[in-house]
Amino acid sequence: MPNRILGISAYYHDSAACLVVDDRVVAAAQEERFTRKKHDASFPSHAVAYCLKQAGLTIGEIDLVGFYEKPLVKFGRLLESYLAVARAGCART
Repeated sequence: MPNRILGISAYYHDSAACLVVDDRVVAAAQEERFTRKKHDASFPSHAVAYCLKQAGLTIGEIDLVGFYEKPLVKFGRLLESYLAVARAGCART
């Protein structure tokens, strides 16, 4: 059973990373904490590095990496939402 799991959330908003070791959260951080960009959607490389450093691990020592969602699936849902609103048009005042 994997005992060092890195969780990653990225490419939508509020990118973040979390490290779980032996069923215990060891570290977690949002990327915006390091980049100072509100709702940073980029890959959370700084947050990952922070989590690994807190645990004293390298990326090679991670047993499993989890990603919360595929970005293209999310993009498809966003596109459907925007198209539904766009059909109605925008009211100008």
